[in-house]
Amino acid sequence: MVTTQDLVLRNFFRQRLVLGKEHLPSAGPVLLAPTHRARWDGLMLPMAAGRRVTGRDCRFMVTRTEMKGIQGWFLHRLGCFPVDQARPSLATLRYAIDLMVDGQQLVVFPEGKINRTGKAIRLKQGLARLAQLAHGKGVDVQVVPVGIGYSEAVPKPFGRAAICFEEPLMVSSTGRNAANNFNDKLALSMHAAEQAALSAVGRLSNSL
Repeated sequence: MVTTQDLVLRNFFRQRLVLGKEHLPSAGPVLLAPTHRARWDGLMLPMAAGRRVTGRDCRFMVTRTEMKGIQGWFLHRLGCFPVDQARPSLATLRYAIDLMVDGQQLVVFPEGKINRTGKAIRLKQGLARLAQLAHGKGVDVQVVPVGIGYSEAVPKPFGRAAICFEEPLMVSSTGRNAANNFNDKLALSMHAAEQAALSAVGRLSNSL
């Protein structure tokens, strides 16, 4: 925390804004569902929703390719664990569900990759299916839509950054259609959160 929040973030961004903190659950399992616009997202989330704020760490589910080399070592230190997006293993899914059963805070980027183009938000089914699996085991997970915005499309030194949390959503049923319907609601809330974050840093995009 000292390295990432007190040194790296503070020295890179001249301003770091957090909106909608009241929407962060104080207890129970949580899935944070953020937009993904830059690698800085992985540092902004613990700053805004990590141990100093919520009393618990952000446990990131990231792609296997991101867990390689120096970056992989750093991500592991941040509490990340890998998943094969094409074929997620049962062991990985069980581990993620065990974290939620334990009342922890899990971060999944539902877009699946960084999107710097401003294209409309398109969500993969992984997060929704994970929440459905937990629901099937009697674990009701609060899914918090998150929008992250930077003053430049590619963040630059001494720029501004903002993160916005929207009201949590809950999965109430299982199946592909239910997952699609949930993703539609989640995408709308993520878009609203991102617009608020971009507005806070003086930049606005209307993509949906």
